[in-house]
Amino acid sequence: MAKMKTGETIAIEFNDFSKNYTVDMTGCVPHYVSLLSSFTKHFPANFEANSILDLGCGNGNVTAQLLPHFPKAKFTLVDASAEMIKLCQGQFKEYDCLYANTYFKDFLFEETKYDLIVAGFSLHHCDENEKQALFSQLYRSLKKGGIFSCCDLMISKDNPDHKMLLSEWEAFVQSNFPDGEKWAWLMEHYEAFDKPTDYTKQEAWLRKAGFNTIHFPFKEGYWMQLQAIK
Repeated sequence: MAKMKTGETIAIEFNDFSKNYTVDMTGCVPHYVSLLSSFTKHFPANFEANSILDLGCGNGNVTAQLLPHFPKAKFTLVDASAEMIKLCQGQFKEYDCLYANTYFKDFLFEETKYDLIVAGFSLHHCDENEKQALFSQLYRSLKKGGIFSCCDLMISKDNPDHKMLLSEWEAFVQSNFPDGEKWAWLMEHYEAFDKPTDYTKQEAWLRKAGFNTIHFPFKEGYWMQLQAIK
């Protein structure tokens, strides 16, 4: 049997993860609920979004935050997991939503298409070269005044603070799942699939892509929300 590529295996893994996604994310990701709610708390005055792209939509938790604020917007939800897409289709069937069951690298980013592009805990699956290329695509795909907003763990694995981060993270997960199995699974996934990048690097890459207004509305250690305006 041919060995599957990393991309193929991560899609399969998230098909399985979809079964208890919100419970697992809340118990495994520090500040998850606060980070989700931060997506709608820091828009500029009078900001309106008619076209919204959700990259790595998962089961739709970020889109669910945005819908009450932009109920008439056209949403495009992208995810590599077919099961995640199915969950979103069931949840948002009364709204104007399009779906793309694909990886970021295979998604067609149309020029000046979106008012808002969001990514909730999905960009850490991209390596440094992929992130830089993606930021350029996002800039071109946003309308003037459009916003890119993401939340994620923003620390590189070679950062001197990474060891302490892991220790604090383990204590958090073990407090929610004391048997140790969840932490063991999480670290196996983290080692195999996750490529977090320092927020300072990401800010520099966003500026290189063309964004001038960049800030971090929510920061708890290296768990952060980033917002960049075109």
